[in-house]
Amino acid sequence: MLVAPLGLPPNHKQAPQGRPGGVSPHEGLPFWLVRWLLFRLMFASGVVKLTSRCPAWWGLTALTYHYETQCLPTPAAWFAHHLPVWLHKLSVVATFLIEIAVPPLFFAPVRRLRLAAFYSQVLLQVLIILTGNYNFFNLLTLVLTTALLDDTHLAAKSSTSRRKRMPSSWPKALLAMLTLLLELAVYGLLACGVVHYFGLEVDWEQHVVRSRTMFTFHQLSQWLKTVTLPTMWLGAASLAWELLTALWRWVQVRGSLRKLCAAVQLSVFGTATVALFLISLVPYSYMEPSSHGRLWTGAHRLFSTVEHLQLANSYGLFRRMTGLGGRPEVVLEGSYDGHQWTEIEFMYKPGNLSRPPPIVVPHQPRLDWQMWFAALGPHTHSPWFTSLVLRLLQGKEPVIRLVQNHVPSYPFHQQPPTYVRAQLYKYWFSHPWEQGQWWRRQWVEEFFPSVSLGDPALDMLLRQFGLQDKSPPRAGGSSNTLSQALHWVRKQLSPLEAPALLWGLLGAVGAIKVMQALLGPQSLPRTKEEKHKPAPQEDSVAASKQASPAPNISSGSQTPRRKKSP
Repeated sequence: MLVAPLGLPPNHKQAPQGRPGGVSPHEGLPFWLVRWLLFRLMFASGVVKLTSRCPAWWGLTALTYHYETQCLPTPAAWFAHHLPVWLHKLSVVATFLIEIAVPPLFFAPVRRLRLAAFYSQVLLQVLIILTGNYNFFNLLTLVLTTALLDDTHLAAKSSTSRRKRMPSSWPKALLAMLTLLLELAVYGLLACGVVHYFGLEVDWEQHVVRSRTMFTFHQLSQWLKTVTLPTMWLGAASLAWELLTALWRWVQVRGSLRKLCAAVQLSVFGTATVALFLISLVPYSYMEPSSHGRLWTGAHRLFSTVEHLQLANSYGLFRRMTGLGGRPEVVLEGSYDGHQWTEIEFMYKPGNLSRPPPIVVPHQPRLDWQMWFAALGPHTHSPWFTSLVLRLLQGKEPVIRLVQNHVPSYPFHQQPPTYVRAQLYKYWFSHPWEQGQWWRRQWVEEFFPSVSLGDPALDMLLRQFGLQDKSPPRAGGSSNTLSQALHWVRKQLSPLEAPALLWGLLGAVGAIKVMQALLGPQSLPRTKEEKHKPAPQEDSVAASKQASPAPNISSGSQTPRRKKSP
């Protein structure tokens, strides 16, 4: 909400005193909050993998299970699963590097370090998208990473313009050299740390890279006590610099009215940024209890005041690996006589052994997703499952469409089943030599007993969970125009696959944005005044480029380049 612009898109006309006309002093503060959110998300997600004491993460074998046991794998997950074990271990080491060691570089004063951090995060998210269907989560994380970029990097200037920025004076050349040395030192420190803490060794005979965890849980706890508070101070120092930069930009604003408006905006956004930063420190410190206790009491009081609003949260992705002995999977079955059973195939989750895993990003198939969680425990831990069985016995079409959007593909679309039950299986990816098979499975136990409508066992479970039908049917909404319109839209779109529909909408938005960029002000013809205006000198053009972060210069108004003599 803070990042969203309050007014019209800024123009890039040159303002007095070298200031761009559309840039507000407070614009960098909300983007800093996005950067701080990205830091908390990634750093905490890496730390909790180790603080959970999960043997798969500590043994660096998590990815040997992850690809086949995640909620909804993709076809690429099958190929990734069959990579060598040493490469899986090395990938876990790279994950720890990207999630724990790289995030502090989000606040690095050196621009190229921030760009390196950006591309490492993008690499991780893209690989997750390729091997797993995590709906829109990774796409949103990629959006957060754009806070690490700047207008200069997004401008995609030519190599000629980059050469012009080479420092000419010796102080600038010395500063550039020191910056390069700092970058190399950081990269060298990261490489040495990875080799030391994960014991990387190259086995030239076997042509593999061996790795193992070289530290203990006690050493990890001591390290967390050492770095948790300093990372908070790092964030505070970075925020202070951002506030000083915004204040300096405000000082350069000309005009009493503009300066007053900028002061009000800066006060509001600055206060909100500082408040949100203080609030976020409390859930961030959950990963290290002693640091949580030493946190400033004012931050605790502020967090307690607004905790019900959920403005800040703690994070921890893939804390523990599940399915180490095989992927648990619930398979629903229906029957008319109680003897011949037919499996009820879902659209996205594993079931048929010969069906390849689907690609559903950015769709979130909630029922298929919840079926994965239901398989991790008894059905009593998922009360909604009993209600699902009831609706399948009743033949409710809205529920059937959650199982199979194309109703004729549902095996009981003509008549609801008389009996429904569920079996628990263990699933594994098939071996490479098994042609035509993506999965193999083994029966474990009965997950839900065979029930029918009016069965005392089913009625008892419904009463136990408070799911029996009590409310009378809702009145028809024939007079509600909006309800009718939404129902009509849903009916028209229901035959479409959800991923295709979402990608179609995103593609349409992207096409509109491209057309707006192509038909924007930069493509308009010059006016008569611009045609008769003398061409600016090269030094003034360079100064204008430095003053404006993203100038829009029409192709007709560019100064022709001076031809070099042979």
